[in-house]
This record gives sequence, C-alpha cells and structure tokens, in this order.
Amino acid sequence: MTILYIYSKCSTCQKAVRFLQQKKIPFTTKEITKTPPSIEELKRMLKFKENHLKKIFNTSGLLYKEMQLSAKLDKMSLYEALHLLSQHGMLVKRPFLVAEHFGLTGFNEKEWSQHFKSTNE
Repeated sequence: MTILYIYSKCSTCQKAVRFLQQKKIPFTTKEITKTPPSIEELKRMLKFKENHLKKIFNTSGLLYKEMQLSAKLDKMSLYEALHLLSQHGMLVKRPFLVAEHFGLTGFNEKEWSQHFKSTNE
C-alpha cells in the first residue's frame, strides 16, 4: 500500500497527487497536519534516505525555524527527533510518500517517474 502524506494547502503536494492519479497509481492520502507519519514509517523513510535525518525534516518550514531546530537537531537523539516529527506534521518534508520498497520526500517528477517506471509500462 502506498501512502501519501500531504498538506492540502501545499502546491507541491497537489502536484504529487496529480502525478500519481495520472499514472493510475493506487495510493491513500493522509493530511499530514492531522495524521503525521508514525515513528515506524519515519524509521522506514530514514532507511530509504540512508539515515540522513535532515532529509525527512521540512528545513525550510516556519515551524522548523520557530523551534530553532537547525541548531538543535544535531544534539537530539534519534528517538527525540522521530518523536518530534511524529507529533508535528509540519516538521515533516512533504509530500511524504511511503511505499512497500521505497520512500520519497518532496516532489521531483523525474525522481518519482523512475520509482514508478514499471507501473507506467
């Protein structure tokens, strides 16, 4: 099952939704502010991102800046960082797509097309 976490007011998230719909890829959408990814999903994404924690944070977001996480993130334990993400969806880089064998953050059509290539053929 492919789960796409989005913020409904995010234009990049809407591009990701349209991309998946056009490719006829089945997915479930979750509003990231109401239902942030679980710690398990965040751990899976972290593996897909080769354990680069910053790649799953919305580092350009207002909440990230307000919480001054750029100065604090390196000092946090992995548990603290994942717990924070699982509680505050606006801290998660979006769109946030979790599939069976891969995960994607942000929307880059070329990158997404490569991951869904077999679905198109």
